[in-house]
Amino acid sequence: MTAAAAAPSFDRAQSGFDLRWRRHALVLGGVWALLLLLFRGDTRDLATIYWTNTTFGHCLFILPVIFWLVWQRRNELAQLVPSGWLPGLALVGAGGVAWLLGEAAQVALMRHLGLVLMLQGSVVTVLGPNVSRALLFPIAYMFFLVPFGEGMQEPLQDLTAKMVMPLLHLAGVPATSDGVLITTPNGYFEVAEACSGAKFVIAMLAYGTLVANVCYVSWRRRAAFMAMALVVPILANAVRAFGTIYAAWITSVEAATGFDHIVYGWFFFALVMAAVLAIGWRWFDRDPDAAWFDPSHFQAPVRFRADAPIAGLLVLAVASLFLTLGHVVNARASALPASVALPQVPGWERVPLSERAAWSPYYPGADHYLHGRYRDASGATVDLVVAVYGSQHEGKELISFGQGAIRENDRWLRVQTLPSLDGGAAIRMRAPGPVERETVTWYRIGDTLTSSDSRAKLATLRAKLLGGDQTAIAVLLSAEREDTDSRAALQRFLAAAGPVDALADRIAHGR
Repeated sequence: MTAAAAAPSFDRAQSGFDLRWRRHALVLGGVWALLLLLFRGDTRDLATIYWTNTTFGHCLFILPVIFWLVWQRRNELAQLVPSGWLPGLALVGAGGVAWLLGEAAQVALMRHLGLVLMLQGSVVTVLGPNVSRALLFPIAYMFFLVPFGEGMQEPLQDLTAKMVMPLLHLAGVPATSDGVLITTPNGYFEVAEACSGAKFVIAMLAYGTLVANVCYVSWRRRAAFMAMALVVPILANAVRAFGTIYAAWITSVEAATGFDHIVYGWFFFALVMAAVLAIGWRWFDRDPDAAWFDPSHFQAPVRFRADAPIAGLLVLAVASLFLTLGHVVNARASALPASVALPQVPGWERVPLSERAAWSPYYPGADHYLHGRYRDASGATVDLVVAVYGSQHEGKELISFGQGAIRENDRWLRVQTLPSLDGGAAIRMRAPGPVERETVTWYRIGDTLTSSDSRAKLATLRAKLLGGDQTAIAVLLSAEREDTDSRAALQRFLAAAGPVDALADRIAHGR
């Protein structure tokens, strides 16, 4: 009779980290500190977004949550052996590529994603595959440090407005809607971006992911909880918007909106979080006392090992390479004339800008900015705005959040997206008065003419990486919607001014 070798035992009560662990943790902390210093511009941007943008205020809690998740696993982690691992540099390189693409195309989301990927890659490289597999969820949860989801705001605005109307009619409120504007006999309401529910959905995505991991084992239950965590905030936000308008109907607009801001800011989101948790509570299937992982499953031999300091230095070297390439790419610029001028358009004469409601598109950092108003024989007027950039870099971008036809916190608001005009993106916008405009936007980058933000960013990326023409131009046409047909006036102006791409090139290059 032979005796089998005893399997290694792992004492869950053990929580002390040996000297090797402390050495690797110290190297990782140093690498993180230096990465944040090297990419300090993006680090500063992220901190500013977290602190000032209410949509991403939840990101302030992501790092504490990650540290808590790691702390919960400390007993099991202490029984693993960290080891520098060279293949982890591939994740660092992927982050560097994402950052470089974001830097070249001036897409902050890509730069921020690249920085987070490099931070994640440094964990894998310095601590090795066994520890990284054990920390897979905390490492993956770092993706919520990236501010994403602003694209949800416009569709959620429209959806919220559509959901509110049946509720108002059911409650007997005689309301009418016009895009994101809702009017009752005693009030005028805008389903603004802040009221779209986007901040609810984005924050609940992070919250729901955490709860799904901590409280569930079954993937089917996790998926069901995530679906519920995304649907409930959308429905709750529509109910909140309805409640505000209904309260204004039975009291006053001032009382209802003042109360709404207090409730929305302090209580509502907390109530929604509690409701989501209460709904999912019954189906929690994870034992609160269960170990987060079995250390015996993460003891595979490590190939392509490296000493911790060497692994850390290689992470910094790879990151520095992409940072240098970013500086080289950003140094490219196209020469522009010292001055440019708006064109003479046959059949149209220049007149002073409108005084009914001041409108000034926002393009900070433009090398040239022109705004003129034209009138034809019928009395129709059209505004032409052109912003020209010889190069783009951080703080000097053709396309960025809060700039364009409507700036952040503007008196003008988007009411409705209209059918495109000659390939341009058209919107209906309104200012107090009320005064309405139809505004159409095009972008000209090199030889590309588009109204798509994403296509414009891709054209910018191509020009930066391949060394093409760096000139970037925004062309906006706008007409006030009075008794005249604004679309017809814009079409007549375009017919007289010629193709938008040729018009943009003539203005930008002084021809």
